[in-house]
Amino acid sequence: MNGYFYILNTLKTEIETIPLVSTVTQGSIADIDNYKQSVFPLVHIMVNNITPINNVVNFNITFFAVDNVDVSKDETTDKFLGNDNELDVLNTQYTIALRIYESLRRGDLFSNKVQLGSSVSIEPFTERFENYLAGMALTVDILIPNEMSIC
Repeated sequence: MNGYFYILNTLKTEIETIPLVSTVTQGSIADIDNYKQSVFPLVHIMVNNITPINNVVNFNITFFAVDNVDVSKDETTDKFLGNDNELDVLNTQYTIALRIYESLRRGDLFSNKVQLGSSVSIEPFTERFENYLAGMALTVDILIPNEMSIC
């Protein structure tokens, strides 16, 4: 039985095919950008909980698609856009989150027995981390076959 390894490795392999992503990591939320030499944009995979349901196992997982926000030293002239690239970062990370969602819904992940459950949400965040990272948190339920035997 290697369901935990299977789901993490399958997700990592799929995310690495997204041209907008430079690095894939996993672990708790405290592990995001723990490495001094992280290359952004970064997708961090966090397993929230696991629930066995008859013939499948439900993994509730959050994908954090994050990037650095660059702040200009110039005076703010456009109050809507501000003096940084935060909206660009949010838009790009939204695209990454949507790509992961679509891969689960109908792409290669679906055909590899990693299928989307009923719960999906995408939440934007800014200034959540120490070095002004912004992005999207995609939280989904993912179902994989329950391969545990009763013997």
